[in-house]
Amino acid sequence: MPRPTPPPAAPLGPLDFQLVLLRRLADHQPDLVADARRALGASVGDQREANRRWQALLRSPRARGAVSRYRSVLGPPEARVPRRVGELTCEALLWPVPLWPDLRFEVLTGPGGAVWNEWLVRAPGATVPVLRTVDDLAPWSCTVDEVARAFAPARPLQGSAPARWGLAFTAPDATGDRRPHTAEFTWGLLDRVGPGGPGAP
Repeated sequence: MPRPTPPPAAPLGPLDFQLVLLRRLADHQPDLVADARRALGASVGDQREANRRWQALLRSPRARGAVSRYRSVLGPPEARVPRRVGELTCEALLWPVPLWPDLRFEVLTGPGGAVWNEWLVRAPGATVPVLRTVDDLAPWSCTVDEVARAFAPARPLQGSAPARWGLAFTAPDATGDRRPHTAEFTWGLLDRVGPGGPGAP
C-alpha cells in the first residue's frame, strides 16, 4: 500500500518568528534565550524547526520580497511610520513582539519598497531606559539607537554575523571613570559590552 502523504505543515506565524529571533540571540546569551523559550512554551526542537522552515522560506525559488514575507508570517503591520533619512522619505513598518512588549520589530523601507533595515526598536510611547554609565547596559535592556544617543558620539562597527551591529563609544562606569567600550547588538538588541580599543570615540 502507498504510504500516506503527511499533512502540510502549518504556516509560519508570530511564535515561529520569535523563535527565529532567539536562534541568533542564543550565540551570546543562551541562558536568556532558554528563559524566553520557556516563556513561549517552546522546546529546543521547536526552535530548530522554526529556524529550518524560516531558512527554507528565504531560499525558496518562490521566495517573496522581504516585506511580503513578514506580512505573511506576522500579519499586517501594527503601524506605518514615515521617516526621513537624509533627503529621502522612507517608511518604517512596525510589528509587535510579545516576548518584548516594549519593543517592535521594524522593517525600514526606502523608495520603491526596497528594505534597508530589519531590527528591534523601542515601541512608540514606551519608556526609554535611562543609560548614564556602562553599568546600565544590561543584555537585552536597550537598542542600538538608545546606546548611540546616550553615549554620543558613537562609531558604528561592522557586525560579526548577519543581523548583528556594533558600536564603539566612550562611557563612564559607576565611579565616573570614562573608558572606551564596544557593544554588540543582535536584531538591534544589546547583546554584550566589552572594553574598546583605541579607535573608540
